[in-house]
Amino acid sequence: MTLEVLYFAWIRERIGLPRETVDTQAATVADLIAELSAREPRYAAAFSDPSAVRVAVDQTLSDIESPLEGAREVAFFPPMTGG
Repeated sequence: MTLEVLYFAWIRERIGLPRETVDTQAATVADLIAELSAREPRYAAAFSDPSAVRVAVDQTLSDIESPLEGAREVAFFPPMTGG
C-alpha cells in the first residue's frame, strides 16, 4: 500500500523531511515504525523511543498498534503539552 507520511517538530528535524510517500507492507503503525527505522540511522534516531511519539492515522489520533488497512495518511508528532 502507499501512504503519505507526515513528520512534525523534532521528528521532522531528525528525519530531515516534512513528508514523504511510502510504499509499505506494514499492517500496523508499529510495523511502519519498524520499516522506517530500518531504512537508515536518521529514522532509527527519530523512532528510538516509540513512547515519545504520537500518531494520527487519517487525521484521527491512534496508537502504535492501530491497523493501517485502508489508511491514506499517517502523521508522527511529539506529545502535546499546553497550559
